[in-house]
Amino acid sequence: MFSSPLVVQIPPSMQMTDEQFFDFCQVNRDLRIERNQFGEISIMSPTGSETGNRNFNIAGQLYVWTEKDGTGICFDSSTGFKLSTGAERSPDVSWIKLERWNALSPKQQQRFALICPDFLVELRSPSDNLKPLKEKMEEYMREPGVQLGLLIDRKHR
Repeated sequence: MFSSPLVVQIPPSMQMTDEQFFDFCQVNRDLRIERNQFGEISIMSPTGSETGNRNFNIAGQLYVWTEKDGTGICFDSSTGFKLSTGAERSPDVSWIKLERWNALSPKQQQRFALICPDFLVELRSPSDNLKPLKEKMEEYMREPGVQLGLLIDRKHR
């Protein structure tokens, strides 16, 4: 059985500012929360243990490469980025060139940075519906700065 994230619709009169959305996410730290360009909030269920292990392995490999390469920094799945569309997204694993990251102010780096990673990975859980993940990848690929995005679907290769 496939599932999609729970989408919470917010009336236009109640839309959160970027600061309010950041605070909302901080108060609900145990939830995986994203917001699309239309202000809809998605709440994703935690991954299963197998998917969590695979995601950790991917992040570990990226970390080792990042340390050897030295030209960028990597992020885990709990990191939110604000895209040019206004969406706030959290790829499972991501990497940004140091020159792009260092161009942000310290305050921007502490919040959901207004930047899309150069490289990102989304790992499909066995219960994930593929359509929302493909839509998210298409959204990433339209962003300035993105060089490579991988959607890993082990079940269907």
